[in-house]
Amino acid sequence: MTSASKPVRRQSLASSRLRKHADYLRAYAAGRKRQSAAISWFFAPQTQEAEAKVDAPTLPAPARVGLTVGKVIGKAHERNRIKRRVREALRRHVDLLPAGFDLIFHPRRSVLTMEFAQLEREIVRILEQAQEQSLVEAARSAKRNSTLSSPKARVTPAP
Repeated sequence: MTSASKPVRRQSLASSRLRKHADYLRAYAAGRKRQSAAISWFFAPQTQEAEAKVDAPTLPAPARVGLTVGKVIGKAHERNRIKRRVREALRRHVDLLPAGFDLIFHPRRSVLTMEFAQLEREIVRILEQAQEQSLVEAARSAKRNSTLSSPKARVTPAP
C-alpha cells in the first residue's frame, strides 16, 4: 500500500436497519410502492417518535432500510443469497440514503442471477430517486409548516 492510496472505509448498515414489525407496517401504510426492473420498493417519511430519538432536534433522523424476501422467491439459501447481494450493494452506497425516511426493498428472483454491477447500478438509481423524492417531501412539509405557523390576519367587523 502506498501513502497516496487511501484505505477503504467499510460502512455498515447495522445502525440504519428497520427492525420492528410495526415500523414495516407503518412504512407500508404511509409510503408508496415503486417498481424497478428487479426490485419493488417502498419509500415513507419517518414518524416524529423516530426523529425524537436524534440528539439534535434540528437534524433529521438517519435513514432506515428494510429488506424482505418472501418464500415465493425460492428456497432459504436462495433468499439468503439475494439478501446478501442487496445488503452489499446498499452498504457500498449508504451515503446516498435520504435522512428522515424509511426505505423497504422487495427484490425479485432475477436479483439472484443478474450481474452484481447491474444490481449495484439499480440500487444507486433507486437511492437517487429516493433522494429526489425526499427533497420534494421536505419542500412540501416546509411549505405546510410555514402556512400553519404564519399568523392569520384577523378581520374585525366594522362598527
